Amino acid sequence: MLLGIALSNAVIIPVAIFLAIGAMTWLILSQFVDRDDRAEQRLQELSDPRRRSREQERDNKKSEAITRVLEKASPTLAKPLTPTNERDMGKLRQGLVEAGFRSESAPMTYLSIRALTAIAFLFAGGGVSLFFYGFTTAAAIRAFVIAGVGFYLPTLILSQLIRRRKQQIFQGLPDALDLLVVCVEAGLGLDQAMRRVAVEMKKSYRIVADEFGLCNLQLQMGRARNQVLTDLGARTGVDDLRSLASILIQADKFGSSIANALRVQSEAMRTRRQQIAEEKAAKTAVKLIFPLVLFIFPGIFVVLVGPAGIQMVREMFPAMGG
Repeated sequence: MLLGIALSNAVIIPVAIFLAIGAMTWLILSQFVDRDDRAEQRLQELSDPRRRSREQERDNKKSEAITRVLEKASPTLAKPLTPTNERDMGKLRQGLVEAGFRSESAPMTYLSIRALTAIAFLFAGGGVSLFFYGFTTAAAIRAFVIAGVGFYLPTLILSQLIRRRKQQIFQGLPDALDLLVVCVEAGLGLDQAMRRVAVEMKKSYRIVADEFGLCNLQLQMGRARNQVLTDLGARTGVDDLRSLASILIQADKFGSSIANALRVQSEAMRTRRQQIAEEKAAKTAVKLIFPLVLFIFPGIFVVLVGPAGIQMVREMFPAMGG
């Protein structure tokens, strides 16, 4: 019995470590590696102009099929997880909107995905635990722990999507403001300038272009400009967009120059980006201490002190040296 438990531990621990390392590697690569090579994609579009439309149509059909299945199953799956008060539901909707999911069914779909992942991880973890440990309390505990990991995994992915989207908006906003300044100084109104920015930045910064395009759509539907700008800062969760909306609202209210306000905001954002880069560069020396102490200094110490130590041993103990 003890031998079986030892063998099972010897098997399951390396498997668990391998899966954890693989999951962490996948998350890191998904954050830092851009799998869509822009040059290769452009060459494919030039060689076959209809290829992209066919791929988009095929992807849209797959996503629509998955969405229909989730929408049918989401009320039943999401009912136990649905927030009971409006405050928690508002936080959930705000997080999904900041991640780019604006549909009315997004909260129910997200909650159903959490339930599905929890159930899937429960069955997977329960099967593995029963295979190695049998019907024991330890197997049940491991199964429920794995189910908890699956339950909170969509929350982790959602937070990563929110962070990545905010970072992309922060990187593309100074260029959008510069283009707004050019358009306003050329004689266009703020609405026409925002429409032009949405068209011109669709390939470089698609998320910023989509946000400005949504503002243009709301303006065409008859909403007040102040409310549209306020919603722009609120739904993205980016502080720079909130301050930009406040500046534009004040400039429109008091009749000041919108171009000067945009130029000042753009310079402030670029200064902030420069300060963030300098801060990261200053932290690099501190972050390098740990790999230097753990990996590089021991090797240097052996190379430099090793020959001297061997010579000292030979001098102090001639018999050993001989």
